[in-house]
Amino acid sequence: MISKNQLPGIFFTLIIGVLVFVSTYFFSFLNSILVGLLLGIFIGNIYKINPILFPGIGLMGAKTLEFSILFLAFGINYTNMGKLGWKSFVLIALVVFSMIILTVYLAKKIKCPGTVGWMVGFGTAICGSSAIAALAPSISNKNKEDIGVSMAVVNLYGTVGMILFPFILAAFSFTSIQSSLILGGTLHSVGNVVGAGFTMSSEIGEQALAIKLARISLLSPGLIFFNYITQRNTIKNWKQHFQLPWYLWGFMAITILVSVVDFPKNILDGTSEIGKILLTLAMIAIGLRVSFTALLQSGKRGLIFGLLLFILQTVIILLGIFILEI
Repeated sequence: MISKNQLPGIFFTLIIGVLVFVSTYFFSFLNSILVGLLLGIFIGNIYKINPILFPGIGLMGAKTLEFSILFLAFGINYTNMGKLGWKSFVLIALVVFSMIILTVYLAKKIKCPGTVGWMVGFGTAICGSSAIAALAPSISNKNKEDIGVSMAVVNLYGTVGMILFPFILAAFSFTSIQSSLILGGTLHSVGNVVGAGFTMSSEIGEQALAIKLARISLLSPGLIFFNYITQRNTIKNWKQHFQLPWYLWGFMAITILVSVVDFPKNILDGTSEIGKILLTLAMIAIGLRVSFTALLQSGKRGLIFGLLLFILQTVIILLGIFILEI
């Protein structure tokens, strides 16, 4: 239930949300999730937020994030895995799970602060903002600023990759499927992949999107695997590995349902859009509580860590293409 003391903060977040959605409507190239996060950070640091708004902002940053995960699940369909050739799918699966292992190992080795390293790595491995949103509530309950930093890092490198990769790939003699694997297997969001792929050609754009969707389909197995490798030393009973938050069970149930039931496209598009709206509102609320000081402190290591993982992921894809002779 929403209490009266939470209403001012909720309305304040919604007002900023309207500004974000209006701006992205007129400038469709803008990412509402990233714009919401950045605008929230800007407002929260330029103006002193009245404490009366904090309860509502806190609610929006927590619960809206959890519910966004359920709606975003409608965009994941396991049948996308079957659309790839076995070599391509094996390579994508190896990349995703090896990146999760590297994330946990390197975050400890490099001492990336808080949970920033884990979220940056998980977002890099699978699908950027949505992957971070799925993982964040279960590992970052105390410090919401880490979510904002992680989102900013993966969106930055996803955008840089979208701009640079078409030029880099065009300079070498990669085949269309090889270029598609590199784009679909490394770039952080669907928008990044579509933007880079169709810049090169329609064929590469369509293939890269199919590869990206198959990669997104590994989000649920990735969550379970991540939960196992991060908690295997503290959990005594194997059943505890499956004690996930309610929204993650809901997320996985919906992805299975979507994979076996043929939902009308307008329903899937509508639920996906609701998920993005909720995630945008959550990012605004989280941004409002992120200080520039914390952003600089955590963000510096987060940026270095994100770049390292992005490079490693690209190298693994290239090695896989060579070894599997794709």
